[in-house]
Amino acid sequence: MEETYRLRFSIHPGATKMYLDLKRDYWWPCMKRDVAWVVERCLTCRRVKADHQRPHGMLQPLEVPQWKWEQNSMDFITKLPRTARGVDVIWVIVDRLTKSVHFLAISESSSAEKLAEIYVREVVARNGVPMSIVSDRNVRFTSRFWKKFHEELGTRLHFSTTYHPQTDGQSERTIQTLEDMLRACVMDFGGSWYTYLPLAEFSYNHIHHSSIGMPPFELLYGRRCRTPVCWGEVGQRVMGGTEIVLKTTEQIQQVRQRLLTTQSRQKSYADRRRSELEFQVGDFVLLRVSPWKGVIRFRKRGKLGPRYIGPFRVTARVGKVAYPLELPAELSQIHDTFSRVPVKEVCSR
Repeated sequence: MEETYRLRFSIHPGATKMYLDLKRDYWWPCMKRDVAWVVERCLTCRRVKADHQRPHGMLQPLEVPQWKWEQNSMDFITKLPRTARGVDVIWVIVDRLTKSVHFLAISESSSAEKLAEIYVREVVARNGVPMSIVSDRNVRFTSRFWKKFHEELGTRLHFSTTYHPQTDGQSERTIQTLEDMLRACVMDFGGSWYTYLPLAEFSYNHIHHSSIGMPPFELLYGRRCRTPVCWGEVGQRVMGGTEIVLKTTEQIQQVRQRLLTTQSRQKSYADRRRSELEFQVGDFVLLRVSPWKGVIRFRKRGKLGPRYIGPFRVTARVGKVAYPLELPAELSQIHDTFSRVPVKEVCSR
């Protein structure tokens, strides 16, 4: 079996193909089981062959926030055309409850100190200090200054696991919408994307969002915003203080229930195409080399490089979906905690 499987004339066929080739000339009891056993334990096949099974791991939604601008998410849109003002990055900050956003134009070379200054001026001054922030592991967010800055403010920083953008799906979806809006503006009206960024923020905050059932501006301030398209409610509404509090609280409860319903529906759809998989401490797993197309993280590799590297031992378990791995010294610059998405099991301890 070993010779048939590793010969240059066969080059690692699958279990079914190998069994059909062997049974023409050989037979022994439990032959098909033995062939499957050999193929399943071939480390070369596990590292180079593509997976055709459903992705592992059920969806684990984040907790729905309790109040406005208490839990935020943030990310960057990079590699934009550099403008005359020297900006080429958009900093996207989203409130996870009201879905209201801030789109801030910054430079690629902006340091963590500069981001902190902009953050206080544009976000904290308008909405207060949040309780937590969800983001990826951008070098600015993981810098010691940024961590110390939010530690002093009393804000908890929640980072996504390595190469798992689904953790911050709110920012990723907002970025997709913003990019589409800016593309449409540049195509229809011409000019620089920087010119239309304030209009994109205005439009995003004043259009209906299906997850909350209303525009973010209405949920944030308790009334619709007057726009050139809709001139309703001229002037300020007269409403007593108690009525405002009761109406705002009722809206928040309705929105939280809608968000829970949306999360439940999204989880149901996602779990239909996933399979449950859990690792134990001491198990050995393979790590996907290129989770994102065109992104190099584990040294430069050619077109025919292996799809997976390893095996690496699972050292602990963080929550339900993340596992720290025992990485070698040459991968010391890589964060050692991964979700189940880029990981494939080799064998148990």
